[in-house]
Amino acid sequence: MKLRTLIAATLCALPLCHAAEPGFTELFNGKDLDGWKKVNGNGEFRIEGGQIVGFGEKVKSNTFLRTEKTYKDFDFRFEMKFDDLTGNSGMMFRGLQKEGADGRVHGYQCEHDNGKQRAWTAGLYDEARRGWLQPKKGDKAAEAAFTKQGQEITKWNDWNEIRILCEGSHIRIWMNGEERIDYVDDAEEFTPEGFLALQVHSGKSCKVRWRNLRIKPL
Repeated sequence: MKLRTLIAATLCALPLCHAAEPGFTELFNGKDLDGWKKVNGNGEFRIEGGQIVGFGEKVKSNTFLRTEKTYKDFDFRFEMKFDDLTGNSGMMFRGLQKEGADGRVHGYQCEHDNGKQRAWTAGLYDEARRGWLQPKKGDKAAEAAFTKQGQEITKWNDWNEIRILCEGSHIRIWMNGEERIDYVDDAEEFTPEGFLALQVHSGKSCKVRWRNLRIKPL
């Protein structure tokens, strides 16, 4: 076999990985959960094929895999995918935890919805505090517009690319290249800094995957 053909064949056989991006730091090494810790409920997290998988059946309370470090202003990017269309999940950012060994996690969350009835993935939720920030729950016009948009861009059986940009009180979220959230938090609950955390929601069943988690402090 010619050298050029051999090199090409070897490259094709290598596993695909995310291209390096200037200024970004990988948050997950693909091998273990160094730098992360599980808190709160009885959901579980494991590593499969360089991905973090959150799962559980009869989960009694929301469970989080949170970073040891905290972050202030940043550009945070990752991919997520549901293994099935049951349950619910999310990605906490600037998260907080109440005092105690296993204090309740609360704060901003990028919603992961896995059912077409609501389709609010990449919506902004305030976990264990104010509830929905955008779209505003009960605002029928906002909910309808958000759901329609979600049905057009959510990849139900494939990976979804999420970007969260936090600059002071200004929060923006994109999914698959389309902006979903443009929100300024001028309320008393505004949180300038906190951890990141993957969520397994309480309920009958949940299974969700994350990969290519990387962050660029601003």
